[in-house]
Amino acid sequence: MDNTLDAHWMPFTANRQFKQAPRLLSRAEGMHYWTPEGRQVLDGAAGLWCVNAGHARPKIVQAIQAQAAEMDFAPPFQMGHPKAFELAQRLVQLAPKGLSKVFFTNSGSESVETALKMAIGYHRARGEGQRTRLIGRERGYHGVNFGGISVGGLVANRKMFGSLLPGVDHIRHTHDPRNAFTQGQPLHGAELADDLERLVALHDASTIAAVIVEPVAGSTGVLVPPQGYLERLRAICDKHGILLIFDEVITGFGRLGAPFAATKFGVTPDLMTVAKGLTNGAVPMGAVFAKQHVHDAFMNGPEQAIEFFHGYTYSAHPLACAAALGTLDTYADEGLLTRGEAMAPTFERAVHSLKDLPNVIDVRNLGLVGGIELAPIDGQPGKRAFSVFLDCWEKGLLIRTTGDTIALSPPLIIENKHIDQLIGTLSDAIKRAA
Repeated sequence: MDNTLDAHWMPFTANRQFKQAPRLLSRAEGMHYWTPEGRQVLDGAAGLWCVNAGHARPKIVQAIQAQAAEMDFAPPFQMGHPKAFELAQRLVQLAPKGLSKVFFTNSGSESVETALKMAIGYHRARGEGQRTRLIGRERGYHGVNFGGISVGGLVANRKMFGSLLPGVDHIRHTHDPRNAFTQGQPLHGAELADDLERLVALHDASTIAAVIVEPVAGSTGVLVPPQGYLERLRAICDKHGILLIFDEVITGFGRLGAPFAATKFGVTPDLMTVAKGLTNGAVPMGAVFAKQHVHDAFMNGPEQAIEFFHGYTYSAHPLACAAALGTLDTYADEGLLTRGEAMAPTFERAVHSLKDLPNVIDVRNLGLVGGIELAPIDGQPGKRAFSVFLDCWEKGLLIRTTGDTIALSPPLIIENKHIDQLIGTLSDAIKRAA
């Protein structure tokens, strides 16, 4: 092993395997990465679900450079800077009606922690302090902080870290074998939302603060919500006075062909978490959108008193705000927040063309996100998809895998020629993994 690689303990990585055969990236532009040796790699994953506008976009680069020269940092507690307020206003204009407040964080994980605290604090501020229970969903992914893994439902992310947060429960996931190889939203499974009623009966609604779900579950392998499912979940939350939180860290900023999944599905949550595409991955940043009534519940007591004892040193960091404003400009200039809608039919046909390949047991898609599920090798879960990942890397394509599901989420600037290359390379790799 190269000793220069030894000190870095890498996140969510098979460290020993990686350091025996490193996969290094040294440059990026548009739809591509380049290795230190100069080999070009097509980005089929938008980095890590985040580089929605493609790499090294001029307005984003220039905005970061200019901001670094003008002001590198401004304290976010009891102080502010103009770009933070400008960004919040622009985001509110993009969001579904009613989500009128924005609280800045530094990542999706921090956005989830913030939203959970907002939900519990909201009920306490209204005199319902007994509402402390949080409801997640099986197979859900909500980052890696303790709140996120508590409401999350990915076993590998939870099992090593003790008892987690108390007072958390989970509704059933939406993976339904009846929906195998569905193109777009599945027909079956809206009734799975009724599992929330089971938990209401078990715990009593008066103890439940919020329910958090990903509109499309990404990290578990691209699970698209059944038709009517999110609408039903919204209605049950309204019935029992429970806040609904959408985790849109992956689905936000054009991934589904609309600015947000809430826009796409016509269902507005009370709180909505974002990150990733907010700055096109250029500078770490996240945010929580809140409805006016959630914000206003905290606005009590003396005017000089802090209303919400929460925040981060780098909340609304000037470089992050500049990157986000440059990102929104780029999205607007090129219509990228809705471009996925136009490209979706071509992308859908392409990913479903893999249906009859060896070991493909399901294909799922919506907008510009796709999941190809492979049959696992007996006794070696995840190995088949990982071998496809390595094969694609060697052939000049970057994909994501989660378990034995291949996840595709290319930059929104993708063209037909890139789709052809992506699917062709992936098809060959799946055949070789048979």
